Amino acid sequence: MKSSRVFAIISLFLTLLLSVSWATANNSSHEGFLECLESHSEPSNPISAVLYTPENSSYSGVLQSYIRNLRFNESTTRKPQLILTALQVSHIQAAIVCSKIHGLQMKIRSGGHDYEGVSYVSDVPFFILDMFNFRSVNVSIENETAWVQVGAILGEVYYRIAEKSNVHGFPAGVCPTVGVGGHFSGGGYGNMMRKYGLSVDNIIDAQIIDVNGQILDRASMGEDLFWAITGGGGSSFGVVLAYKIKLVRVPSTVTVFRVTRTYEENLTNIVYSYQQVADKLPEEIFVRMTLDVVNSSVRTGEKTNRATFLTLFLGDSKKLVSLMNETFPDLGLKQSDCTEMSWVESVLFWTNFPAGTPVNILLSRVPQVLTHLKRKSDYLKNPIPKQGLEFIFKRMIELESVMLTFNPYGGRMAEIPPSEKPFPHRAGNLAKLQYATNWNENGVEAAEKYINLTRKLYAYMTPFVSKLPREAFLNYRDLDLGINHNGRNSYLEGAVYGIKYFKENFNRLVKIKTKVDPQNFFRNEQSIPVFPYRK
Repeated sequence: MKSSRVFAIISLFLTLLLSVSWATANNSSHEGFLECLESHSEPSNPISAVLYTPENSSYSGVLQSYIRNLRFNESTTRKPQLILTALQVSHIQAAIVCSKIHGLQMKIRSGGHDYEGVSYVSDVPFFILDMFNFRSVNVSIENETAWVQVGAILGEVYYRIAEKSNVHGFPAGVCPTVGVGGHFSGGGYGNMMRKYGLSVDNIIDAQIIDVNGQILDRASMGEDLFWAITGGGGSSFGVVLAYKIKLVRVPSTVTVFRVTRTYEENLTNIVYSYQQVADKLPEEIFVRMTLDVVNSSVRTGEKTNRATFLTLFLGDSKKLVSLMNETFPDLGLKQSDCTEMSWVESVLFWTNFPAGTPVNILLSRVPQVLTHLKRKSDYLKNPIPKQGLEFIFKRMIELESVMLTFNPYGGRMAEIPPSEKPFPHRAGNLAKLQYATNWNENGVEAAEKYINLTRKLYAYMTPFVSKLPREAFLNYRDLDLGINHNGRNSYLEGAVYGIKYFKENFNRLVKIKTKVDPQNFFRNEQSIPVFPYRK
């Protein structure tokens, strides 16, 4: 009895000793990292002014200002040891050098819209390189181009273009607070993709800081690396500073509409017809369809299915109504459903701003809605039969909270070869699907509940979507597809999600990654891995 008590006391003492030793070592490493940053900082541009540690009163505000998914703003969420809000290239170069020396993982955040928080959350000790100060947008209407830094938001890009021209635009996302860095590097799509393709299909140059701290442009980085960072995720290869985009032409007047139909209004036939025509319409028309569940207006106390059709047409309303009634008569579109406006005003319409909102709201970095969320993606190759639609409608009523959005392909998307960019989902796709669930409750239990609802609808859709692989879209980040622990099995773990995101382009990305970052410094939970080392 006495010996067991002595053993327990010794064990407790050793545990405390190890804890103190670990804390001391950790604090020493942290201090060493800070000293390293200071020593590698240029005296004319001191780095100390842009460093935020948990002891700093502004730390929480800086961290939370670009958290766009409240799932990752819980007390249980692991926090960064440091946030570096870089102002100069030298700050980024110092971060790379010191991160390598001290083995601290670097997460790169531009707008914070990564659906899984990969740009600002980690299971290992880490710091955030925050790029929001790199936000310049320099537009040349004469050359029909613009240099856009990665910390700019899409709203700033659109506003700066419209400031100089009402007949130019750029094909990118419809959420104006999304950061350029992650959006462009992962592919980037919007409601002009049927006319002009993805954002990356209209990028003509870039600037990146590589693992050695060198600043490279397209000419000096080479075509392989340029290809990789235009659709393969820039944070796997370096710190992208800016992209040079090619502006596209838009008419001075475009037309939009938002109409809804419920199950009681012949919804099954309407949705079935939509699948037959949405990818075959003229490329100037983009009709997004979102399915959700609402209170029934005809059956008190019951729920019903609803479809919302949200459209951009690069032309006038008279022509749009004529085209829609000729090709998609089941929708029953009327002239009164349509509104004509400028292209930049259509961005506000698509983002649900009230009519008459000044376009300079696009410069605001405050999201309209901030909530907890889960997203997943799929690709639809063939129309879902009517019996299948009825099955999905019933399951959605049961789940209630999950929305399912169809983004039609065809047009320019079907013309670009799948190997042109890392993004491979081109011809043969009717639509890209997004599963979306939002909730307001805090806590792990609520998160698990709503995440599981999203997973259930994803499972119900299995018979109707792409197979071998079941394809996915990188910008719709989904850690359910696999997580890389960046150890000895990095390549095998990476292939699990990589083939779903990139299909046959995955191994080319790995080859480029192995060449430019052989030690896998730029890594995250779903980064591009290196090839296994062979003696």
